[in-house]
Amino acid sequence: MTERTGFGFPFAVKENGRINSTGGDEVIRGKIIQVLFTAPGERVNQPEFGCGLFNLVFEPNDIVLASAMEFTVGQALTRWLGEIILVENVHVKSQAEKVAIEVVYTKRVDLSKEAVRIHFK
Repeated sequence: MTERTGFGFPFAVKENGRINSTGGDEVIRGKIIQVLFTAPGERVNQPEFGCGLFNLVFEPNDIVLASAMEFTVGQALTRWLGEIILVENVHVKSQAEKVAIEVVYTKRVDLSKEAVRIHFK
């Protein structure tokens, strides 16, 4: 497997008119964020893409929500990014009005472990 290069995330055009591109870990992190923040039905040509994370926003912030988010995120990442990463662990910590998600994954290209942490209110 070779290292991938892709569009930068978020998508942007440089001052010289070229598309911003990134490689390696930034591509994988961008793809993870895209899966997490895309709701199923949002993409016309891939209506099943995403994980519906924001559908859970109005649910009570408790251990049940955290468990549901862990399952949902893990399943979506495995489905949509399973060719490039192996999801090791998804940990969701809910506290008051804040939620923190940590995704630990192994890159298939070189078997190195990485993590992405996302915090939102």
